[in-house]
Amino acid sequence: MCGLAGLIGKSQEKRQKFLTEAGASLRNRGPDGEGLWNPPGAIGLTHRRLAIVDLSEAGAQPMVSADGRWVMAFNGELYNYRELRGILDAEGVSNWRGQSDTEVLLEAIARWGLEQALRRCNGMFAIAAWDCRDQVLSLARDRTGEKPLYVGWIGGDIVFASELKALRCHPAWRHVVDPVALSLMLSLGYVPAPLSIHPHVFKLPAASILQLMPAQAAIAPDAETFANMASRYWLLEDVIEAGVADPWRDSKEDALEEIQRLVDESVGLRMVADVPVGALLSGGIDSTLVVASMVRQSSSPIRTFTIGFNEPGVDESRQAESIAACLGTRHETIELPFGAALSIVERVPAIYDEPFADIAQLPALLVAKAARRQVTVALTGDGGDELFHGYQRYLDGERVWKLLGLLPSALRNATASGCRSLAAIAGPGKTSQRLLRQTTRIDASNMDDYYRKLLAFPGALTGPSQASQPGFRWPLPPKGLHKLGERMRFVDQALTLPEGIHTKLDRSSMAVGLELRTPLLDHRLLALSWRMPLDWHADAKVGKKLLRMLVSEQAPPDIASRRKQGFDVPISAWLRGPLREWAQDLLSPASVSTDPMLNTVAVQHCLDDHLSLRTDHGYALWALLMYRAWSLHYG
Repeated sequence: MCGLAGLIGKSQEKRQKFLTEAGASLRNRGPDGEGLWNPPGAIGLTHRRLAIVDLSEAGAQPMVSADGRWVMAFNGELYNYRELRGILDAEGVSNWRGQSDTEVLLEAIARWGLEQALRRCNGMFAIAAWDCRDQVLSLARDRTGEKPLYVGWIGGDIVFASELKALRCHPAWRHVVDPVALSLMLSLGYVPAPLSIHPHVFKLPAASILQLMPAQAAIAPDAETFANMASRYWLLEDVIEAGVADPWRDSKEDALEEIQRLVDESVGLRMVADVPVGALLSGGIDSTLVVASMVRQSSSPIRTFTIGFNEPGVDESRQAESIAACLGTRHETIELPFGAALSIVERVPAIYDEPFADIAQLPALLVAKAARRQVTVALTGDGGDELFHGYQRYLDGERVWKLLGLLPSALRNATASGCRSLAAIAGPGKTSQRLLRQTTRIDASNMDDYYRKLLAFPGALTGPSQASQPGFRWPLPPKGLHKLGERMRFVDQALTLPEGIHTKLDRSSMAVGLELRTPLLDHRLLALSWRMPLDWHADAKVGKKLLRMLVSEQAPPDIASRRKQGFDVPISAWLRGPLREWAQDLLSPASVSTDPMLNTVAVQHCLDDHLSLRTDHGYALWALLMYRAWSLHYG
């Protein structure tokens, strides 16, 4: 796990200055080493290393291939590098310099070409590979978007990096906000690829390859053009269609056995490291399944970590301790009052580098910092809900749309209007809040529109009110997915996972130099999950049934029956309590009026409604506050 940056253009001397400063800005991602490659010509690369596999200088980057044709900077981990090295050995590749996964990936590219090499890879990565012969830069990102990569056109140059802060080192950088990106962020909590918060700076979408030549630096593309420039070496839609066309035909017992086999194999691959490895253990099903597999495959006790909060309905530390005792891990509960989470609020803009508003980002930062004191790599249970139908909203949405979808659109619109009237009569309180929340969804035009509205924050000032905006299109579910719950799961895998979940995990862990690995997101498990019948995944009351069955045999019996909780941070109460003064200051008319991207009256109305208990705009306000804090930090 590392950080990379590079520049196409300028003179060698001017590139050197940018590369030096960009590399320094990424030190948090790679505290163990730095490398810079800047020969005469059109391009230079810089790299910050977090040493995980082969800690020697043989794993240093940027790395040149044995034949001298390719130079690569690589951020991430290639989990099946030993298998690929064996294949390359059999094909005659020799004279290895070390034991790193970076060298294996580089020689695989040199031998098979970039696209074929990536198709054989099992890992998380962002790659910048320069072809010295053809003078072409290839940028690539892993299948589910675990590792980030930004590409920008600035001052006649093409710049690229793991984080925006590196691009800001360019001498021609100017702080400008893209209105479409901001609109989406205020509604969803993140800026979806290919957009970034800045115009002419883009995120490479997951599973994509972008090839660039020096001549392309002269003209900056718009978002639509950029989206069409990238090709895909792996398509989620193809995986789903293949799964629907070839459903699981054996017994449920055989399915459980196959899922467990792949979980164990995936966990085993992700335990390979030359540094201490542990796990983040919540009180939930997914992390329990991962840790149980780690325990079976380890000859020494596994270190596990969780956070204990002194807050009713939020703390899961007791459940985690029970699981740890059952599995026999060396467990550590980090007791942290919410005051500790509140204390890092003002640091969030610098850490996340782009406006980002998942309130769970606060505890994610805290648990990452605590784990890093003991281990360099930590496995997590993230991805289980997206792959195995675990979110309650899948079940609730399916049930609600079955009734709502029967109503003509005119009647749905009238119902939404009636709910708003009833909310006004009800006055401040939970009843009016529930009514107002439903008004944003009832008038949905179809089931996909219903989920778009369900994902948007209630009370958001702006947002994705249509299926597409300039540079951004909502993922369109592939053929064969007829039920809303399945279509919701697809959208989460295509959008929420790479742009939301992975952003939270990457920035919170990289802020402290911790590598997080997510075995449940192995692409083979993803493909298998789409072969399973929907009624094996969920019924009307509970989701993730297959994983519940597996974990029931490996952990305390109450774990399998628990409802998903996660880090349910009470942001609505915080904004009316300990964060009230901070929020009022950031969103005051005097402050907001200086920002041309916001409507002062609308912001004040949103804040006043929330503070007076007329409605609950906690998540919408958190997005506004994260944007305002970021804007003041970088503007």
